Amino acid sequence: MPAGPVLLLDMDGVVLEGRGADPVVHERALADAIDEYGIAVPERHRSALSSYEYTDAFAAACRAVGVDPEGFYAARERHSARRIADRVEREVRGLYPDADALSELDDRYRLGLVSNNYHRVVETVVDHHALDAFTVVRGRDPGVEGFRRRKPEPYYLLETMERLGADGGLYVGDRETDLVAAGRAGLDGVFLRREHNAGVEPAVEPARRIRSLADLDGPGLP
Repeated sequence: MPAGPVLLLDMDGVVLEGRGADPVVHERALADAIDEYGIAVPERHRSALSSYEYTDAFAAACRAVGVDPEGFYAARERHSARRIADRVEREVRGLYPDADALSELDDRYRLGLVSNNYHRVVETVVDHHALDAFTVVRGRDPGVEGFRRRKPEPYYLLETMERLGADGGLYVGDRETDLVAAGRAGLDGVFLRREHNAGVEPAVEPARRIRSLADLDGPGLP
């Protein structure tokens, strides 16, 4: 394992273009799950069942159509992960141009990629784009437990730090939840300014603000 300080990065909006998956992915994944279960779903329940989040409305809609909420949610998420990974391979979404800077950082840092996106998607992004600079990559598990462990909870950050043998370092994100999760994990949060968060001022003060991943190789960082 390379020596040096730990630098963890979020994926969506930081390395992979855009804030997250198109909502249509979850709508189509719902259709996949309905086919898998072989059930009929009235139109009035479809909106709740295609929601990314596991909500009381989702659980109530599941019970209304006669399926276990947690089991059905996990199935729909597995289909969402498959569809998002397919879109990555078809390059519906690509990397930000400054992701090239990552190849210059792996001599200086122990790099990790930690995302709220599904683990299958994170692995696909890394493999498809040959992001070999990352020592550890971690996305969330599909299902209710994985949903509840997503940031701002520090679960996946702490797991990655343990795998890297680290008790501190930096976490780069584009949202306030990234900064909250970083603080809970004992990391210094770095806020990356992108077009989609140009007008956002996080309530949590970051340790550092940057405008490009190339700035991670500049002064003021370990």
